Amino acid sequence: MKVRFAALVAAAIATGMPAFAQELFFPSMVYRTGPFAASGIPLADGYADYFTLLNERDGGIGGVKIKLTECETSYNTEKGVECYEGFKGQKPLLIQPNSTGIAYQLIPKVEADGLTMLTPGLGRTSVKNGAVFRNTFNFPSNYWDGASIIIKHLLAENGDDLKGKKITLLYHNSAYGKEPIRTLEELSKKHGFEFNTIPVDSPGQEQKSQWLQIRRDRPDFVIMWGWGVMNSAAIQEAANVRYPMENIYGSWWSGSENDVRPAGAGANGYKSLNMHGANGDYPIFADLTKYVKDAGKSAGAGDQIGSIMYLRGIYEGALAHLAVLKAQADNNTKEVTPAMMRDALESMEVTEEIMAGLGLPNFAPPFKATCENHGGDGYALIQQWDASAGKWNAITDWIQSDLEVIDPLVKADSEAYAKEAGITPKC
Repeated sequence: MKVRFAALVAAAIATGMPAFAQELFFPSMVYRTGPFAASGIPLADGYADYFTLLNERDGGIGGVKIKLTECETSYNTEKGVECYEGFKGQKPLLIQPNSTGIAYQLIPKVEADGLTMLTPGLGRTSVKNGAVFRNTFNFPSNYWDGASIIIKHLLAENGDDLKGKKITLLYHNSAYGKEPIRTLEELSKKHGFEFNTIPVDSPGQEQKSQWLQIRRDRPDFVIMWGWGVMNSAAIQEAANVRYPMENIYGSWWSGSENDVRPAGAGANGYKSLNMHGANGDYPIFADLTKYVKDAGKSAGAGDQIGSIMYLRGIYEGALAHLAVLKAQADNNTKEVTPAMMRDALESMEVTEEIMAGLGLPNFAPPFKATCENHGGDGYALIQQWDASAGKWNAITDWIQSDLEVIDPLVKADSEAYAKEAGITPKC
């Protein structure tokens, strides 16, 4: 099925636009090497293949070809900043660092440089407050949403009562892994469960002592905020100590096929968050096969189509695609600038109809961004690994986070940042 979403907005773009437009430049910060490569490769492949599809099938976006340039970060913050400094002079339309540590460092830089950053489901959670963080966006959901959604699911599964339960957070000892702690502390006060934390130093290949502690402490549930090799190592160790796999909940960065397959049947029943669909014969797959894989233009081996992290890359590419289309329509031009992208993202509304038009029906939760809300409405689902079938199954509908807890935390953290940085919030 050939899908041309541009037709949905063509009427909004005037016919008198310049006949020539420069390339649309998108950098891609990747980690195809090192201990995070198992997660980073399919993510980078999906992002690259999506843009290749647009170039090959549609001639780019709005008739303008896309230039995608990769820079290897190895998931290292210093290298990520070096990548940014190397390409910022080319005025990239959108920065997507795919690393919370890198995102933290780039927040003030994109503001100062007049660039725009999108950190979907990662980075600093409080950038949801667009009145403070003007140039950074993190829709459709953030880490605090994710932590809350796990707790809401556990409440639903336990008669709306977690009093006296023990919940342990096993986390990557980095800015990323520490993000959910504050929210889970607040939720433990609200719902009366005992909350404990266990850090895992990067990259996380050695976790025997952590899982011996878990076996000793016997928490009712384990929440895992891992990435890369840490995920598969944790699931294998959990199987080794015979911790009930169905009682482990990973973040959406701990829920790919590469995280569970190394443990074989031992991973059966493991659960994780997801901010988009897992399984489905999405129409876009046919076009990816025809225009990218079969044409020999895949970013990788072409064997990742349909995997979770490949789909994550597709989703990130789709959000960038929609922002360019909106910027072109809003400004009556094919010549898009980073400032136009910022304004487009801030007023972007993604509906089910729009996602279906991209060949991704029933794929992601609808959301609408505003100046006050750069983070969406806080929806995600829970998926579970079926080892015998070798696939993820969604076991819930979209669940919204507890905004009565999340919104005050976002407000407090963003206002503290604004005070420290001398920023006057404005919308």
